[in-house]
Amino acid sequence: MRNYYQPEIETMPLPQLQALQSERLVAQVKHVYENVAFYRARMDEAGVKPEDIHGIEDLHRLPFVTKDDLRDQYPYGLLAVPLSECVRIQSTSGTTGRRVVSFYTQEDIDLWEDCCARAIVAAGGTREDVCHVCYGYGLFTGGPGLNGGSHKVGCLTLPMSSGNTERQLQFMTDLGSTIICCTPSYAANLGEVINERGLRDQIRLKAGIFGAEPWTEEMRRDIQESLGIRAYDIYGLTEISGPGVSFECEEQAGMHIQEDHFIPEIINPDTGEVLPEGEVGELVFTCITKKAFPLLRYRTRDLCYLTRKECSCGRTHIRMHKPMGRSDDMMVVKGVNVWPSQIEAVLLNQGYQANYQILVDRVGNNDTIEVQVELTPEMAENPTMPVDKREKKIVAGLKSMLGIKVDVKVVEPKTITRSEGKAVRVIDKRKLY
Repeated sequence: MRNYYQPEIETMPLPQLQALQSERLVAQVKHVYENVAFYRARMDEAGVKPEDIHGIEDLHRLPFVTKDDLRDQYPYGLLAVPLSECVRIQSTSGTTGRRVVSFYTQEDIDLWEDCCARAIVAAGGTREDVCHVCYGYGLFTGGPGLNGGSHKVGCLTLPMSSGNTERQLQFMTDLGSTIICCTPSYAANLGEVINERGLRDQIRLKAGIFGAEPWTEEMRRDIQESLGIRAYDIYGLTEISGPGVSFECEEQAGMHIQEDHFIPEIINPDTGEVLPEGEVGELVFTCITKKAFPLLRYRTRDLCYLTRKECSCGRTHIRMHKPMGRSDDMMVVKGVNVWPSQIEAVLLNQGYQANYQILVDRVGNNDTIEVQVELTPEMAENPTMPVDKREKKIVAGLKSMLGIKVDVKVVEPKTITRSEGKAVRVIDKRKLY
């Protein structure tokens, strides 16, 4: 059994854990009711007072919070402590509408970094490791979170940030990076370049901690083979704190949620009904230790399920299945629900790499969808099948998976722009009309 970062918490028996959660939830509800006008108004509207919340069994009585609420309250409307007690903000990308800004006290940052440290230890990290962090820094939470967690574990930390692949490879080889933290699409990109240049023997990586975008089991398999590592999933949201809300252990069978800090629920996304363990629905989080910007029953829009099935690593915290997609990422094309992860699974199962784009448009009243995917270098150099037959094979695979016909265009290697952060998988031109 691995040496845990915080074994007294991560292996806590369920009754003891739930008692801790209840104690912290009661205190948190009182904290936000007294200090945040938004929560006070919402709870009053729902007919709920702090004294009505006695423990986690009463969590369902609290109203939900959505990203629209966060945007409407931008920037200070959900702040629960005096601004003078805050030492940092982080922010989402702000690609649509107002940005979401999250505030942190020093205690908030310390607890967040604890969660990231647990993720690094779960991936095999120790003070003997060199942790190569190429998530973005700045307002994005990826870089700062894993950077702080790496320090707490005692790793030699390389704060590389994203991009500049040449510099990444130089430091990776010269300093002997053993753990890499980045988006899975950038890990796939690095693996491609490393193997093209014959650098595999110079790379000492043993593990990767990948998050910030959806990725499939097929993509995990390809990254592990390409880089010769074990690839671990990590999950988080700026709104909740950042990466480290949950993470995979050596079993690689779901991410342990840090239940001493976050209470998860799965709800029916249409009705808000709380669903039992094992059923797929929308993931909801309640922060029970964050002080500056605590969210109660925050709807993530991520779809997954939870399980308390015993884990071989010894951790007792509940696990969340890798998100199957976001309710707002799903595309309705030709009247059919289409998830990018479904398309990726078909492509990777047919031997292609995760270099693809999905183009959706509308001609008149009719939707069109085209998938562009690159040949691998091996396919291009040693063609065993004409391109038109490859396209027909992918079309058939997608028809079987989605139930609709999808146009497919197979292109030459290096045609599609590589990602140095979050990959742009879908270009939906219908949104421009």
